Amino acid sequence: MKIVLFILLTGLCFNVHTVAQTLKSSDVPSAVKDALAKKYPAAKKTTWEKEKNNFEANWGGKSREDMSVQLTPNGTFVEQVVAIPTTQLPDAVTNYVKKNYKGVKITEAGKVTDAKGTHMFEAEVKGKDLIFDEKGNFIKVD
Repeated sequence: MKIVLFILLTGLCFNVHTVAQTLKSSDVPSAVKDALAKKYPAAKKTTWEKEKNNFEANWGGKSREDMSVQLTPNGTFVEQVVAIPTTQLPDAVTNYVKKNYKGVKITEAGKVTDAKGTHMFEAEVKGKDLIFDEKGNFIKVD
């Protein structure tokens, strides 16, 4: 019984750490906020999350999440995601989801651009981000 409880608690702890953590602006390093202001001066009413070891700024639209940017703790740009309607995803993405997640809908979609300028697509399914290349080929679960 103790072993089962230990395994369950350990699994719960790992799950808690994989979920994005909402932050107050005062908890975000000034280097990150300065980098955001320099690269995205139109970013207003920003909300912050801790995403893995990076900081994610979200803003825009009714949800305030039409645009998001991830930055390292020293302010280095990692990626940006622009929200798009799920209907704008390549057919290969929707076909992949239909085949591998039967009966599940894509709840959010985005066009991703990383620091190298590589374009990808992101489709949220069951709370997980599925990442696809520019043509809609599956890359990974993020």
